[in-house]
Amino acid sequence: MTEEKISEKMLETDKKQIKAQKRKKRRRRAKRFFIGFVVTVLAVILITAAVNVVVYKSLVNKVKNFDTVECEKLNYEYYDNGCMNIYTDRGLKVVQITDVHIGAGWMSVGKDTMAVNAVSAMLTAEKPDLVIVTGDVAYPVPFQAGTLNNKTAVTVFAEMMEKMGVYWVYCFGNHDTEIYSYCSREQIVNYLDSEKYPHCLLQKGPEDVDGYGNQVINIVNSDGVITRTIITLDSHTYPKGELTSIFGRYDNLHQNQVDWYGKTVDEANAKNKAAISSLDKKTQEKYKGYETVPTSLFFHIPLTEYKDAWDEYVANSFKDGGNVECKYGTVGEEGDAICCGMNEDNMFEKILEKKSTDTVFCGHDHLNTFSIKYKGVYLTYGMSIDYLAYYGIYKLGSQRGCTVINIDENGAIDYTPESYYQDKYVSYFEKETVEMQKLGNH
Repeated sequence: MTEEKISEKMLETDKKQIKAQKRKKRRRRAKRFFIGFVVTVLAVILITAAVNVVVYKSLVNKVKNFDTVECEKLNYEYYDNGCMNIYTDRGLKVVQITDVHIGAGWMSVGKDTMAVNAVSAMLTAEKPDLVIVTGDVAYPVPFQAGTLNNKTAVTVFAEMMEKMGVYWVYCFGNHDTEIYSYCSREQIVNYLDSEKYPHCLLQKGPEDVDGYGNQVINIVNSDGVITRTIITLDSHTYPKGELTSIFGRYDNLHQNQVDWYGKTVDEANAKNKAAISSLDKKTQEKYKGYETVPTSLFFHIPLTEYKDAWDEYVANSFKDGGNVECKYGTVGEEGDAICCGMNEDNMFEKILEKKSTDTVFCGHDHLNTFSIKYKGVYLTYGMSIDYLAYYGIYKLGSQRGCTVINIDENGAIDYTPESYYQDKYVSYFEKETVEMQKLGNH
């Protein structure tokens, strides 16, 4: 081999060695970058988790400052899974709270404090026998709350209600158990339905009915007559195949829930007929008409008939007539949106068929505040609490409050929307200053 060829071969070997060394360096750099990235991500996760634990504990400590509400002890008993009787001859005062939207994370702690402050102030003043929460206690959306943990939000609310000594039930909303959040509906029900929270009356409900928290609450007087039945329903989350609210489409009540509702109404009517027939003739006269028990429904996502009713009211130039009669309120959502389920269901048709339900209460659309009588049935939005979910909503106040529902000793129902920013609602922490904006076109 000539000296020239040997030199070329050595040069080629040197080039290969240099390339090999460069590849090793690149691999080492990539490895260091990957390890650094993983360590950084883990550090962020651990630090965020640690901070969120501190935030959660601080929120729990805050709600434990609230006063116990001076209200009568509720006399109730369960008689089946998801079914209970409340015994009273004086009627029942119910407060609807909706869309509290507690994030319980490092990004939302300030707004969470405002939310629990508002709820506690209103319940302290109203002294209700029962609170019905129509969804979205929790808001585990990480880019707004800083956490995926929905259980901590529910715990903050439950601890508040327990400290205040107020009985409550809970209809799940779409945000309460997002696909990415820690706990499922079943896990939340099992957690709340425990000795730790005796003031929470939430039950799983019938096994053969879709959802969790499908419940029956009968108000029963000393004659054994049901003066009114309250039914709570799980209106679910998103349509099949969709995992989040990003598309703005929502699920409906399912057919087996509609069937269960019809069966529940029939059973209440049968119980009343039996109870009334056992009374003396004079007392029976008092209960004429009670063979059909008046009923109120509570759930999160509005029926499509909410939109039908509002559309007809708008077509009437915001005047009563035809099928509609407006009790109060308006649509304040952008584009006059009513975010009902995307499909048709038979619930309203079943309501009309059974001729029992006179009032329906929902949440979900935070800026909608109306109550409209549609085909003889009042369809009502609850005043919302939300400080977090809608951008900038913590600065606005016209939509924030509760709905106070009075059921008298005969089962007759009346209700009013109550603004949080009234002087009668004195908050433990300083109440924020907000803009009382104009809602909608009516």
